[in-house]
Amino acid sequence: MSNPKIYVDGEHGTTGLQILDRLKSRKNINLLSMPHEERRNPDARKALLNEADFAILCLPDDASREATSMVANGDTRLIDASTAHRTNPDWVFGFKELDPGHDRLIAKARFVSNPGCYSTGAIALIRPLTQNGLLDKSSLLSINAVSGYTGGGKNLIARIEDSTHDDAIASPHFLYATGLAHKHAPEITKHSLLKHTPLFSPSVGRFPQGMIVQVPLHISATNAASRDAVHACLAAHYDSSAHVRVASLDESKGIAKLDAAALAGKDTMDLHVFGNEHQINLVALLDNLGKGASGACVQALDLMLAG
Repeated sequence: MSNPKIYVDGEHGTTGLQILDRLKSRKNINLLSMPHEERRNPDARKALLNEADFAILCLPDDASREATSMVANGDTRLIDASTAHRTNPDWVFGFKELDPGHDRLIAKARFVSNPGCYSTGAIALIRPLTQNGLLDKSSLLSINAVSGYTGGGKNLIARIEDSTHDDAIASPHFLYATGLAHKHAPEITKHSLLKHTPLFSPSVGRFPQGMIVQVPLHISATNAASRDAVHACLAAHYDSSAHVRVASLDESKGIAKLDAAALAGKDTMDLHVFGNEHQINLVALLDNLGKGASGACVQALDLMLAG
């Protein structure tokens, strides 16, 4: 396709702005844009969605469903960055490293649902183990995570960065989703091939971008003979990946502390297997707006453009 038309619906939000920043210098695409004052005009929005060859939806869930209905009878191919379609079997899950050949499914799909930031780290750590029998699909897992505050969108950014905001947040770190019903839990459960929803405890730190996702395990609670076997499984799964790197056991052993913002500004993810002969801590390090959002959207778009 020569110079395809691409529209980012929700281009003025945090994820949308970062996607545009990644696309704006490209010469082989045409970026469509809606004037800020027209963004709530449904007719103008529908026209742009149907004019586009590819639309990336950076919207709340209900608005993403509405946008999808606007192009249902057209040809526009969609990438949805919201939670709305991540467990929908009619949509291809956009984590291109999910399985060997999954990138080809994304390339040919009309509808692609971009993974959540926490989900990207959790699924990357868990799925290879359940898929290869090193971890029972019936396992009861805990997932702990911390994200940069930009993952909360413009409202949270304002509450943290603007001390005059009506609901300002001064805390350096806070836990949330204490009712254990975070919106990423269903997609983590499904795409990690788990039978039971993990106990997922997310938090936010006072840094803009970055993320650590942790899955602690007792070796005795797995089907793996050792930490080396777990590491070998992950290393084999991501061996040919351009965007997911499994750190060597020696590299991980030499790390005394891990900075959640170490990959800020990058669209890659590092996986670590920390621990000893009895316990391991599986850790994913990524940028919540990079491989965890905007970067992943562009990676899916590149596959679809080539496919």
